[in-house]
Amino acid sequence: MGILTINNKLLLALPLVLLCLHLKKKNLTPNRGSLLGDKNILLMGPPGAGKTTVGRILAHKLGLPAVDIDDDVLEPTWNMPVAAKLASVGGQRFLEEEGKALCNFSASGCVISLSGSNPLDTLAMQHIKRSGIVVYLDVDAEDIIQRLARMKVNRVVGQEAGIPMKNILRYRKQFYEKWFDIRVLCGRGETVLEVADKVLNVLERYNNPDKYISTRSNDASKSVYFSDVAVVGMAKDGGLYVPQNGFPKLEANEWVRLVDKPYHERAFVLLEKCIHPHDISGPDLKAMVMKAYGSNFASEDVAPVRHLMGNQYIQELFHGPTASFKDLALQLMPQLFAQCLPPMCNFLVLVATSGDTGSAVLSGFSGLKDVHKHKTGVLVFFPGDGVSEIQRRQMTGLWEGNVRAVSVGADFDFCQRSIKQMFGTPELTGHLAVEYGTLLNTANSINWARLLPQVVYHTSSYLDLCRGGVISFGDPVDVCIPTGNFGNAMSAIYAKSMGLPIRKVICASNHNCVITDFITTGSYNLHNRPLLPSISPAIDILKSSNLERFIYHTSHGDSHLVKELFTSLDRQQHFSVSEKLLEKIQEDVSAGSCSENECLEAIRAVYENTGYIMDTHTAVAKVVGDRLQDDSCPLIISATAHYGKFAPAVFKALGISGIPEDPAEQLKQLNGLAGEPGMHTELLKCLDEGSEQGQRGCEADYEKMVEEVEDMIQESFLKVV
Repeated sequence: MGILTINNKLLLALPLVLLCLHLKKKNLTPNRGSLLGDKNILLMGPPGAGKTTVGRILAHKLGLPAVDIDDDVLEPTWNMPVAAKLASVGGQRFLEEEGKALCNFSASGCVISLSGSNPLDTLAMQHIKRSGIVVYLDVDAEDIIQRLARMKVNRVVGQEAGIPMKNILRYRKQFYEKWFDIRVLCGRGETVLEVADKVLNVLERYNNPDKYISTRSNDASKSVYFSDVAVVGMAKDGGLYVPQNGFPKLEANEWVRLVDKPYHERAFVLLEKCIHPHDISGPDLKAMVMKAYGSNFASEDVAPVRHLMGNQYIQELFHGPTASFKDLALQLMPQLFAQCLPPMCNFLVLVATSGDTGSAVLSGFSGLKDVHKHKTGVLVFFPGDGVSEIQRRQMTGLWEGNVRAVSVGADFDFCQRSIKQMFGTPELTGHLAVEYGTLLNTANSINWARLLPQVVYHTSSYLDLCRGGVISFGDPVDVCIPTGNFGNAMSAIYAKSMGLPIRKVICASNHNCVITDFITTGSYNLHNRPLLPSISPAIDILKSSNLERFIYHTSHGDSHLVKELFTSLDRQQHFSVSEKLLEKIQEDVSAGSCSENECLEAIRAVYENTGYIMDTHTAVAKVVGDRLQDDSCPLIISATAHYGKFAPAVFKALGISGIPEDPAEQLKQLNGLAGEPGMHTELLKCLDEGSEQGQRGCEADYEKMVEEVEDMIQESFLKVV
């Protein structure tokens, strides 16, 4: 039995108040408490969260002593009830004396229910946290208020006359989120028994960190942690990393709790369920999320949803600093990357971009702290003739630190294929590591830390429709996404696997419609298929990397099949899936393509009917969505870029002649035409005079690209002699 001391007096833990008649049956490992050794389980949360009752249930299930700080520590120390002490000394003095009492308390191997105000005292929490794992019972405020009313609690520490309980709970939340190791998100209306089971589950997860495996191997002995995945990008066998045990699933009452939350809180809750605290602690993750989705976004809602027409809604993903959906991931991914960096190496992040990723990566990594900037470089390769003028200027602007963008006389697929070849060449990666102490990584969506944040905005769009009263949670929606590398579509599929009621993910292609052909026929064929330039260049991709994750997901983790298919694609430029697998694919995903004229006509028609200007990629999704939507549920269209990035095509669509040659003047003229959305100010900034470096380019030659990599490393990092 665990032993506790108060003011140097030894006491046996008090008898437990058991709820034996009502406890749920649960299959437990023998002596489950031993999973944490002699560490305490410290339950933290606001008054009325159920800490005492949940603690007693846990203690019974685990065979451990239960300790309630109020009943077993404070009252014996003060020789009076806690409520009487608060009434006699007042709030501030109460906190001071409560903190001293907690600092004099020690225990091991117990389930300890903290008081609601313990987390407000820094020294006390530092002391008690050293003894165990802090579990935050995050209970809905309305549930708390109803419980306190039933318990006839009319005053807690810090509550004065006229101060609503909601204000007290809102104030205290910052302290709970400062100290917790793991959070239990309690759904609305959950019982203490259900919460106790959740605590057991999160403790199990805490003791068994999440692992990731390659899409091409189910060998558990080769599994790695999130911190490894964030740093290395691709698996050694050429596959992509995925969670070994799939995505966590939220219950409906947990999703409902997020409906009224702002974007950054939704992101925090969802990401902490996917990133183990041993890799990145909850408080650290919260700080990263707050930085990623703050004043750097032009919209306070970050990724707002607006009604377009009929049963169609647009999620605007272009309010970040580079005016594309890539910002939603790449304002956070560099922070995740930097947090996971080993201390002794330099890292060069290689990026192939079809337009938007390059500038978003440069923006994201430029925001790192200096201590991380000095050991991190970013090298972007982009097709010289395959991006818009504004996209090119965004990438060649005067970015600070070890960053560079290089145009390549080839298409995106060549750039991406060359980077993958570099990662898969041990002689090259070994040479760079030994000679320069530099390792390679990537910020493309093949990197799990880049793909994961994209799941958040798909969940956020659904929750926004719930908040607006368009749907109730559980009602289905369809999502239509302009699709090139399949990362955006894959993140929607992962959102669905977390329990979001997405019925269909509709993939929209331009005339480079290899994804549409595959989803329609089951055949992925690159034979004699040139990449054709288009007015929607960000989806001008033939070899879609994240399709590998999709097939792995749909085939229920058949790594042998994935390896066989993508080896065939590399060697023979073709593969086909079985009819049975194709049926499964088509259960979740449908696809269509759009001609250039249809794209331009959609921009014109929407503008004439609503005053809203779409970019060319969003227009591709609009055309395909119109064609495939059956109107039985809302359709959310992903607006992946601001129309200003593709000004010439928008002018053409609107039938406007005499377009200014200067891109800055083009944006100003478009701004005068737009009803919604307004012009993106960061696009104008990137066109300021003197904001462009000398253009650096190389031939469509793998060896030349390798030379660019080595030149970048030599100029960025100290050479090891």
